[in-house]
Amino acid sequence: MTDAILNADAPTYVPRTGILGAVQRVLTAINALMAVLSSLALGLAGAVLTWEVIGRYFLERASDWQDEMSTFLLIGATFASAAWTQARRGHVAIDALAHVLPPRVDRVRRVLADAFSCVFCAYFSLKAFQLLHEAIVDGQTTDSAWGPPLWIPYGCMAVGMALLTVQQGLQTLAGPQTGPEFLEPIAGPPAQPGESAAA
Repeated sequence: MTDAILNADAPTYVPRTGILGAVQRVLTAINALMAVLSSLALGLAGAVLTWEVIGRYFLERASDWQDEMSTFLLIGATFASAAWTQARRGHVAIDALAHVLPPRVDRVRRVLADAFSCVFCAYFSLKAFQLLHEAIVDGQTTDSAWGPPLWIPYGCMAVGMALLTVQQGLQTLAGPQTGPEFLEPIAGPPAQPGESAAA
């Protein structure tokens, strides 16, 4: 499972040289860890929901912790893996304009889209950290009988959005640069003999 996550073959380009390349290497390692943890959280959420069905309908033992636990796990998995997904340009995108615009104009469009996305992610991250701070200071919990602390989902949101903001920022700054010496595919499949790396 870990190899499948770390060797995903989406053709995305990230900075490789200079300070941006150094930051990207650190971020790639963090993103890989988060992707593995997110995969485990998704599997655990599935197991929790399966246990809920078995307990409720076959063993007639209803409890209220499964819904909140699976929700927390899914929130954590979603936000923790966001930067890993962005590094591979795996988020939903509409690339209809890429097919009709000249390459230079399309490059400008991509940089502007990345910049606007980065600003939005930074704002979202700031608000998530504010929610996290309030949840810790006020000792906020959910309203259920189980009552888990709300800093757990807010913490996942804050960290995930911070990582996504950094990834978006790196891709925004790398956007105007061109050439294989600056950009490289992240964890793509090895090129076949006779093929170029960009194909």
